[in-house]
Amino acid sequence: MSSSGLPTLSSSQVKEVDALAEKRFGIPLDWLMEAAGWQVARLVEGRAVVVCGVGNNAGDGFAAARHLQRWGRLVRLCCVDAARLRGPAERELHAFRGVGGEVSSDLVLDDAEIVLDAIFGTGLSRPPEGRFAEWIEAINASGKEVVSVDVPSGLDAESGVAYSPIVNAAVTIALGLPKPGQTGRVVAVDIGVPLEAYRAIGLDVPTAAFGNRIRL
Repeated sequence: MSSSGLPTLSSSQVKEVDALAEKRFGIPLDWLMEAAGWQVARLVEGRAVVVCGVGNNAGDGFAAARHLQRWGRLVRLCCVDAARLRGPAERELHAFRGVGGEVSSDLVLDDAEIVLDAIFGTGLSRPPEGRFAEWIEAINASGKEVVSVDVPSGLDAESGVAYSPIVNAAVTIALGLPKPGQTGRVVAVDIGVPLEAYRAIGLDVPTAAFGNRIRL
């Protein structure tokens, strides 16, 4: 659904909600990541290159890429450094490879209609540097339509500050709730976080917030 009227969820609140989902409601991060990937993939209707970083946002990207590959819409998946993935994100990498997915260590955007940006998520707290910055700049220079997963890479989801460089996203698919500082078109999708978890940290999310079908 459109993010209009929904509260925002900061980086620190994301950590709180994730912890509550697992400890109080028995919903591990792996489940939320898998739901995020499926929700993102179903909204990406063109042929896509998925571009991943090294954190949990990359795990969302790997999950999305696996579904896009099943549906014949994945051109390729590019990862800044797959060897640095850990935890749920690493497990999503193994799942992607388990169904025959290949990971490119180079950024190649040829033949893509859409670039799915999963480089940085809500954990970013400083300007992108090195290879991360180079890939963001190359995505912006490509002229491709860019869809960002949760936040455009380069946005600080705690303060709302847009660092330089930042991905110029046509659409951001916000996971659960929109994040501080997001601009442009933002579509919020349900990833299965209990509404009670949001309410436990003081956020009022309507029961029917995610009941309608959405399209980009």
